[in-house]
Amino acid sequence: MKSLDQDHMQLVSRVMDMQLQRQNVIMGNITNVNTPNYKPLELTFEKELQQALNLDAKGKISRTSSGHIPSIFDSNTFNADWTRRFMPRRAHGEDRVNIDKEMVKMAKNNLQYTTLSQITKSGYDGLKNIIAEASKI
Repeated sequence: MKSLDQDHMQLVSRVMDMQLQRQNVIMGNITNVNTPNYKPLELTFEKELQQALNLDAKGKISRTSSGHIPSIFDSNTFNADWTRRFMPRRAHGEDRVNIDKEMVKMAKNNLQYTTLSQITKSGYDGLKNIIAEASKI
């Protein structure tokens, strides 16, 4: 049951924490939609996560030798990257919060978070069923 492995649970927990932080950033952007000169913040961690998992940009395992196994995930080896998106003013509104884009980001982030929590729950449900079946024997 890989989904309940300690390293796997650490990974899922850390990613869910980062997604929660991202949701807070997006909500802050939406809150400041009418604030003059406010530039939206963005929280990205996917690139750092791939590096921490020793994966390349296409999600394939990066190895120096075919006999090597991928490194074990260490939740302390990656962090989110806060960036301010700066776009030179070319037309009115380009350097401000775009409410439609922020809502799409929020929906995507929410789906990812919900998926991870459902995967975790199904792992525990499977363990619960195994224990229930074993207790019948």
